[in-house]
Amino acid sequence: MHPLEVARPAPPMLKGGLADSLFETAERDPLLPQLARRSDTSPPVWSQVTAIELRDEVVDVARGFIAAGIFPGHRVGVMARTRYEWTVLSYALWTVGAEIVPIFPTSSHEQVGWILQDAGCVAVVVEDEQGIMTVGSVCASLPALRHVWQLDAGALTDLTESGLSVPVTTVESMRRIVLPDSTAVIAYTSGTTGHPKGCALSHSSLASSCDTLLAGWRHTAAPPGQQPAVLAFLPFSHAYGLMVQSLCLRGGILMGHEPDLRAETLADSLLSFRPTYLYAVPFVFEKLYKNFLRKAEEAGRGALFERAVRTAQDFAAATERQRLGSGPGPGLDLRLQHAVYDKTVYRKLRAALGGRVRGAVSGGSPLNRELALFYSGIGIFVHDGYGLTETSGGITAQPVGREKLGTVGRPLPDTEIQVADDGEIFVRGPSVFQGYVNDDEANWAAFHDGWLATGDIGRFDDEGYLSITGRKKDIVITSDGKSVAPAALEERLRVHPLIHQAVIVGDNRPCVGALITLDPEFLTHWRSVRTFPGEGHDRELREENALREEIIRAVGTANSTVSRSESIRVYRVLPEPFDLANGLLTPSMKLRRDAIAHRYAAEIEAMYQSSPRAPRSLPPAADPYSWDDTDNVFR
Repeated sequence: MHPLEVARPAPPMLKGGLADSLFETAERDPLLPQLARRSDTSPPVWSQVTAIELRDEVVDVARGFIAAGIFPGHRVGVMARTRYEWTVLSYALWTVGAEIVPIFPTSSHEQVGWILQDAGCVAVVVEDEQGIMTVGSVCASLPALRHVWQLDAGALTDLTESGLSVPVTTVESMRRIVLPDSTAVIAYTSGTTGHPKGCALSHSSLASSCDTLLAGWRHTAAPPGQQPAVLAFLPFSHAYGLMVQSLCLRGGILMGHEPDLRAETLADSLLSFRPTYLYAVPFVFEKLYKNFLRKAEEAGRGALFERAVRTAQDFAAATERQRLGSGPGPGLDLRLQHAVYDKTVYRKLRAALGGRVRGAVSGGSPLNRELALFYSGIGIFVHDGYGLTETSGGITAQPVGREKLGTVGRPLPDTEIQVADDGEIFVRGPSVFQGYVNDDEANWAAFHDGWLATGDIGRFDDEGYLSITGRKKDIVITSDGKSVAPAALEERLRVHPLIHQAVIVGDNRPCVGALITLDPEFLTHWRSVRTFPGEGHDRELREENALREEIIRAVGTANSTVSRSESIRVYRVLPEPFDLANGLLTPSMKLRRDAIAHRYAAEIEAMYQSSPRAPRSLPPAADPYSWDDTDNVFR
């Protein structure tokens, strides 16, 4: 095993609970803008909420919780999208020492029933009538549940009014008994297989990585003298979203909420809120890039955009080599080209995100290096980070001034990471969770001599930068014994504008295969900007062949990054995407690989059987390199 860490001083440890920072900010800087409330208009208008206004609202709601009998150690579910009320609720519950149980609002009634019962929730806050109906359908199996509040029906107002008789001093007394090691959140994992497990996260574990990141990296989030601003659109039902909220509230960063992730709504909010920093997942950065490309092609400037992309990537790569001491930096010609494109292309791309974004963080899964180079080249440096629910969010970061794209950086101070001989990543440090609730067997499996077994696989390079190559349980083993980590191939496929999702298959098969879904929006655009001669069936055939060629190129590009035996030799394009509605994605947008393999078992079988070079079973002595060409099985 190989332990490494970033040499940066860690900040002082938390002395109380997460709510304390809100009260301290209100006392120290009462007029500091802390949150921004979004109007329901389009484009939205944002009204700022100061630290003291937010604190007073939190206290009023906390009084309501006390009046309802919510006390330290009680667990309260919150099932809502990322919105202003979520932040008020969470800090009010932490103020009285209660434990939050986040629930994705799109969860099924079976999932909701399991989480509320497993956590023993005494109350739940839902967003709308759909949430009321979902909880109502499982209430009979929840004897501990005493209260259900609905945000859209005025839950905060009702709580405030019911708490008028509770003295403010009672709230203060309860806040002061919350300890750093008290449990703040029971965050349920997405549950790609079986029931989700509840991860107990303490106040100190949630605060530790946030405070370390603020101490070493906050200055990168905005120009000197300017308050950083973050638009929160990641779900607070996930540890990553909760980490973003804590970063903002603990760091005096202005935070707005955007609950609607539709492209046009998010675009309006970015333009009107004008964040200085973004926290997102690779899918968002991929979608933004595709939208940039689509608009350029619609304006007849697709070729110009592609040249600008290559220049941005070349400029970022040369700058990175200079930063890491392995090159002289961009040459004169490259600097001139970059300057021209900055005025004609890059500035417009930055303006589409509000015009103030200077950096970003990508988490949840690895970000494609070429995509990261593109954003860096247009002036938005995207740090690829690493963390998981069990570590309360991020545990690695890119060292300032020594960033290396294509990696997730180095371990945060006081966090140790080791990579075992089989590639599995082990972690220990202050952000590691307290354990799974009601699941001793899972706890025994998760911890090894004080180290958390993450289930992720990765590697350190010679300079101590960590790269994540996938999940241990997702490794595909072909019939000739070749082990293939699917994440890198899937990531490379998704970079192509037409490809929406990709799942690598091939367990006990003679080669690696892929299930692919197309991006409906970009597919419509692709068809609209291309002219195919002929009419009727002939025109459709030419269009289908052109589309087939695009997918072949995408597969070929992905294959160019891996060895021959790891490359995709067969694939099938599916007629519908993987989503929450068909049960093929988790609420945190991760692939349910087992469910996908089960749903498309017939398609996978046909994919392998349809190739003239795909024998029904490959003898052990057969040559695995006999797959000379990629077999495109198009549907």
